[in-house]
Amino acid sequence: MTDTIAAAATPLLPSAIGILRVSGPGASAAAAAVFRPDRGGSLTDAPPRQLVTGQLLDREGRVLDRVMAMWSPAPRTYTGEETAELHCHGSPAVLTEGLLALFRQGVRQAQPGEFTRRAFLNGRMDLMQAEAVADLLEAPTAAGARRAASQLTGPAGRSLQQLSDELTELLAHFHAVVDYPDEDPEPFEPAEALPVLDGAVRRLEVLRRSFDRSRLLRQGIRTVVVGRPNAGKSSLMNALLGRDRVLTSPIPGTTRDVVEDTAAAGDLLLRLTDTAGLRDSDDPLEQAGVARSREAAAQADLLLAVIDGAAPLTEEDDEILTLAEQAPKAVLVYTKADLPGFALPEGREAVAVSSLTGQGLDVLISRIEALFSDGTEPEGAELLLNARQEDAARRAAEALSAAAAGIRAGVTPDAALSDAELALEALGELTGRSLRSDVLDTIFSRFCVGK
Repeated sequence: MTDTIAAAATPLLPSAIGILRVSGPGASAAAAAVFRPDRGGSLTDAPPRQLVTGQLLDREGRVLDRVMAMWSPAPRTYTGEETAELHCHGSPAVLTEGLLALFRQGVRQAQPGEFTRRAFLNGRMDLMQAEAVADLLEAPTAAGARRAASQLTGPAGRSLQQLSDELTELLAHFHAVVDYPDEDPEPFEPAEALPVLDGAVRRLEVLRRSFDRSRLLRQGIRTVVVGRPNAGKSSLMNALLGRDRVLTSPIPGTTRDVVEDTAAAGDLLLRLTDTAGLRDSDDPLEQAGVARSREAAAQADLLLAVIDGAAPLTEEDDEILTLAEQAPKAVLVYTKADLPGFALPEGREAVAVSSLTGQGLDVLISRIEALFSDGTEPEGAELLLNARQEDAARRAAEALSAAAAGIRAGVTPDAALSDAELALEALGELTGRSLRSDVLDTIFSRFCVGK
């Protein structure tokens, strides 16, 4: 990493402010070459990390914009390298010409994620922290952003490093006994390794469980709205979306196929699916829609079971109630609370909603949040944010379980502890201590240019 890179750290769209970011051994010199301070001299004459006002020059040395600039010496920077920033007006033309002027100074265009990749390679953050940056940028909800931000301090990385150190010490003790018996090391008792192995498995399993919530916050909760025809499913979905996304009609069977969209529910993101009303029908098209409804309900993270609260229960409603009882998570919603004759059932926990007036929607959202927020995850808890991390943690846990099982079965320590060495490799993939360059390329390709 002997070259110097630059990129726009803000989108090339008209905005109040645009930022050009430079990193590498020639960052301050390149920035100084295209920046003329108001007080004279050079940018590098100013104290580090102090914004200086002046003029941004184009490739021909002509004034392009009035800007503020700063430089920072290595290693106390985001990338661990010498860096500089030019804070311009947010004109796409200014940012583009400013970049071209920097390229004239021998700077090259940064690749997607290259600033954060350099931060990782220079030891400014571990790989889990680097991935948390990408998850923070992509977070669709405030809860997802807070979850990613909590990992920027590296609690999971520190815990995994401690776990790796314990396993390394265990393996080092075993190999010292085998390879250097003349040094009279402490005897290695395989049974003494069990507390370390079992404890590591428990910690990894706790960590793995955190991925389920991360997935829901990143991808959204697969929420399927089911009910008989004209129960108010489509109206409920439109009310949650805040717009008329789905056609509604007093004629039963209007919805023939699944209709999908996303809506915020407090801190959560719902991937809503409206379905065809569940009923027996001779219409082949409606039959196909009902089959898709049942399939979607079986795959849902959350089922919104909709009952017309202003009409008597039917056999179709009984099927809806059964689906709600069988679902992992479900909310029973009685619609049309604004109509005469509306009544909530006795002995069932249900939410009364009027999609027309909005009555009960806040209660429904609170009920959904309560289902997916069990309060067991304190701030700063160790978390896994993506499938790559969960896969590495799973393989480490499985290898450690195999090592413990081998010791209990009486196999030789070298055979059992070879699994512990596999676990160490998987842990290294989590923190980035042992990872192939092509995997790193894939990870950092998620990032935008300039981050």
